[in-house]
Amino acid sequence: MSTTVELTRFTVAQDRTEAMLAARPGMLADFRADREGFLGARLVRLPGGEWLDVVEWRSADDFAASRRKGANLPGIAAFFATIAELVSAEEGVLADDAER
Repeated sequence: MSTTVELTRFTVAQDRTEAMLAARPGMLADFRADREGFLGARLVRLPGGEWLDVVEWRSADDFAASRRKGANLPGIAAFFATIAELVSAEEGVLADDAER
């Protein structure tokens, strides 16, 4: 089974950046506690005030189940609330899984 990768690009109002970064650990803790197949996440600051969240899931089914839950826990809701605009959301498969 190949690892599914979620790529979400978004913006945060400049005055909400600290709140977003402060909410991040709570969101990750809630994902670890509540999301079957969650493997980890990395947050990347991009030029132009955009952010890229790279999240790894054990499978496409695990990712789909997570999407259905939405912001069901306080830590997840707090992080999502800081997002001003969703720029793009994509799903892919980790190409170099065999090398792990």
